[in-house]
Amino acid sequence: MKQRIITAIIAAALFIPFVIYGEVPFTLLVLAMAVVGFYEILKMKGISIFSVPGFIGLLTLIMLVIPKDWASEVEQAIGYSSVLMVVYGLMMLLLIYVVLVKNKITFDEIGFILLGAFYVGLGFHYLIETRNYGLEFVVYCLLVVWTTDSGAYFVGRKLGKNKLWPEISPKKTVEGFVGGIVIAVIFAIGMQAIYPFANGYVSLIFITIFASIIGQMGDLVESAIKRHFDVKDSGNILPGHGGILDRFDSLLFVVPLLHFLHLFGN
Repeated sequence: MKQRIITAIIAAALFIPFVIYGEVPFTLLVLAMAVVGFYEILKMKGISIFSVPGFIGLLTLIMLVIPKDWASEVEQAIGYSSVLMVVYGLMMLLLIYVVLVKNKITFDEIGFILLGAFYVGLGFHYLIETRNYGLEFVVYCLLVVWTTDSGAYFVGRKLGKNKLWPEISPKKTVEGFVGGIVIAVIFAIGMQAIYPFANGYVSLIFITIFASIIGQMGDLVESAIKRHFDVKDSGNILPGHGGILDRFDSLLFVVPLLHFLHLFGN
């Protein structure tokens, strides 16, 4: 526990200034985290990011992560009308590579690389876009994720009796799941009271409940992936906390949600 607390304090001290400043430094930091996250998910499958398919997958990831304004510049530079066309071309290269190496890398592995690039890439892309939309919204996302995680942990330890999904995450409980939602709503209301950023308390409460649920599902998805590959953590870059995906699994689900909900209708 002591190591977890120390790591969390150091990580927050390094991460928060980038969040506050935003712009290019924040984008580059998020891009770096996405690359590490992609490395972690490929490693669980036993695929080297330094292999040909791993490198093509990395290029796909980068194209998916970069913000819209950067994407526009890339499109002008390479003459394509859409970054998705570039992603499609990279996918074709991966499939052609399967033929060239005579199935030494399988179609299943190519599918895993592409799904991993989309899973990690789009989540971190929307983290950048959320920050570009406004500091208050990325703070809200972080607040929901952190309070949900903390609330679920402490309520689960104190009151947890009914297992939520023992086959995937044995320590999580139904009581913790609900407690995480309640704590997230309380803190979101507090944030709205201090700095009004949503259209109203009713919409904020509903969005927070939904975001908290989706965030916890993101955590369970990462747990399911790790259980499938029989690993404890996705990586070890954060002592006591595991890897990048271990810490950002919920956020990768929550930040796209805000965009699908048009950022509180603003």
